[in-house]
Amino acid sequence: MTKNNKTLSRRGFLARGSTAVAGAGLLAAPATIASASTPVTWRMQTHFPTGTWYFSDIFQDLADRITTATNGELVIETHAPGSIVGTGDKLIACSRGTLDAAFTFPAYWVGQIPAAGHLNGNLATFSSTQEMEYYMYEMGALDIIREAYAERGVQVVGPIAGGGVTLFGKRPIRTLEDFRGYRIRTTGTAARVLERLGAAPVSVAGGELYQALQTGVVDAAHWGSISGGMSMNFQEVTSFIMQPDLVYPTNLEVFVNMNRWNALGEDHKRVVNDAVRATTGIYTAKILYEDVSGMNRFINDHGGEVAMMEDAVLDEMRSASMAVVDEISEQDPRYSGRLGEMLHEFMRFTGKL
Repeated sequence: MTKNNKTLSRRGFLARGSTAVAGAGLLAAPATIASASTPVTWRMQTHFPTGTWYFSDIFQDLADRITTATNGELVIETHAPGSIVGTGDKLIACSRGTLDAAFTFPAYWVGQIPAAGHLNGNLATFSSTQEMEYYMYEMGALDIIREAYAERGVQVVGPIAGGGVTLFGKRPIRTLEDFRGYRIRTTGTAARVLERLGAAPVSVAGGELYQALQTGVVDAAHWGSISGGMSMNFQEVTSFIMQPDLVYPTNLEVFVNMNRWNALGEDHKRVVNDAVRATTGIYTAKILYEDVSGMNRFINDHGGEVAMMEDAVLDEMRSASMAVVDEISEQDPRYSGRLGEMLHEFMRFTGKL
């Protein structure tokens, strides 16, 4: 790839990121609560590994923000992955009250709660944080998602945008034909979409991903955005970053045991809701910095290249993604059906369909 192409790719990436950050207008801490109450402590577990910047700068910061804004009336006690329950058990643990709350990833529950796939984000739909928040908050998708989770005894506070879904691979993907037979480590609804494009999805646990790429079990993988893939050392076993991201952003989530949530006063609920939404702005800004830095290292330190996918690929991915949305709508008409109809309206409104 020529120097000019690298520059153009980087500029395109920055344009996307700056658009996402520009709308994050909720960075200020919520107003301090004046009402007095008996102090409450919630144990909140995440899937973020300890020692990572996002454990301290995002997860711990959210906990501190809530504790401070409530004058210590609601204390969020942070817990590392597996410290109380296994990562895949957080939903049931929270519904039973073993955990009070979780900061986690909706894709874990799509088999139990199909609507969680909409909370996570569908490929080739959102292209900015503002678009995601418009769908969730202004159109009302989050209200439907909360209904679906409530059946499991938990309250979804809200999504937290966590960057895009970036594909790292050994070969470039620029055309639709490039997907044919490409062994891609992916999960959930994304696997169904990529399979429709001709790829060969492979399920590999996160801890085995590096070796799977190294030994050729898979040819490509995604682990969050560019910085997420770099944190897994994908730059050592791949040669290409595909752009644009498969979706931007993809979401994390915060949910709370329903009894714990209902026991809060309206003032404290407002603090928690506002703190979660503010974290989207904080996270997307930090992710942008980490992603741009990661892209520069991938190109300059590791000799990698950026492969720009053609518009025709994105159009086909969008069609495949909405076809999968429609399939899930038929399987889960009560929740996913309503969300799917709303997403079609969103896609028409934004000119993507």
